[in-house]
Amino acid sequence: MSDDMMTAGNMLADVLTVENAALAVFDLPRAGAMLARKQRALADLAAMQATPASHDAADRMARRLRALAIENKRLLERAIAAQGRVIGVIARAATATTTPAGYGPGRAPRPAAFALSAKA
Repeated sequence: MSDDMMTAGNMLADVLTVENAALAVFDLPRAGAMLARKQRALADLAAMQATPASHDAADRMARRLRALAIENKRLLERAIAAQGRVIGVIARAATATTTPAGYGPGRAPRPAAFALSAKA
């Protein structure tokens, strides 16, 4: 494997490792900030595909990148599902019917109680 191809593969592996770590703790802003670096690393690696490479080194790099990509996909799917649940909670809370306050006719309506916690 050429030095340039090894560098490009390691760069992509490093980006995926950092993004996966961010996704694992639901640090979505940090994970999202990795997009440009990931695209650049993928483009650099794709540009190196025509470069002659040692078969063993290329196989090792491919296995490493495949494992990182599978984990990245799993973590992204988990983050998307979590975001969907949060959006569902917010949507239900926003459309909740009002509950009457007090007793008897003429009581004033008040919004239904709900709790929401978010990590920024």
